[in-house]
Amino acid sequence: MKLAWLTDLHLDCVDRDEDVVAFCNQVAATGADAVLIGGDVALATTIERSLTLIESALERPIYFVLGNHDFYGGSIAGVRDAVRALSRRSRWLRWLPDAGCVPLGDRTGLVGHDSYADGRLGHGARSELMLNDFFCIEDFQGKTPSEWYERLAALGDEAAAYFRETLPTALDRYEHVVVLTHVPPFREACWHLGRISDDEGLPLFACKAVGEALVEVMQRRPDRRATVLCGHTHSPGVAQILPTLEVRTGHARYGAPCIQDVIEVD
Repeated sequence: MKLAWLTDLHLDCVDRDEDVVAFCNQVAATGADAVLIGGDVALATTIERSLTLIESALERPIYFVLGNHDFYGGSIAGVRDAVRALSRRSRWLRWLPDAGCVPLGDRTGLVGHDSYADGRLGHGARSELMLNDFFCIEDFQGKTPSEWYERLAALGDEAAAYFRETLPTALDRYEHVVVLTHVPPFREACWHLGRISDDEGLPLFACKAVGEALVEVMQRRPDRRATVLCGHTHSPGVAQILPTLEVRTGHARYGAPCIQDVIEVD
């Protein structure tokens, strides 16, 4: 089975629907049997329309998670409710936190969660870096910096709990599990301009809680293998966390969606 991996499409920065369709035609031309999208598809106000446009252009299974930009102009719960409903009535779209473990082949399964940077790595809450998330997402608006970081930690813990529940079951069934998420789950996978992010950026660009959950699960199953696909930082890199746990971080540029890779699984 061939999988086209995409991430950080930011289709709100693409001027015309025709350009989105042209990009989807490039994806289809890879011969991919299914498509993985690792978040930051659009904005809260356009996410459903963008996903529907992608679905119409590709007409094949599309497994996706959400990124922080997908919540801009709305709330996290509101956007998740909307895409859950869209996925459940769609022929091709599947939001992975709602789909659970998806079979990709006889020996490979897929699990995924949006995740979120949990503010715990690097300088943590002492970081002076500010993201638009704090002003463009309802969950953070009007809150103090201390409350921002409490919310970040809660979102990270939610994602970690999801993987602690779903990944062991997937590993029971499959030799290899592809893990799709938006935020890098390790410092070593949080790339920025060819280097690991500094301590100011790490709190807002990586999720310590998810990383700990993945290591915990994989150390109990040395007979199994997991490949994590993430994005968020717009800088590419590969990190080998354990002999059985690899993390691949995708690259991106606003206004120029691209194909990260075409991955073959069995």
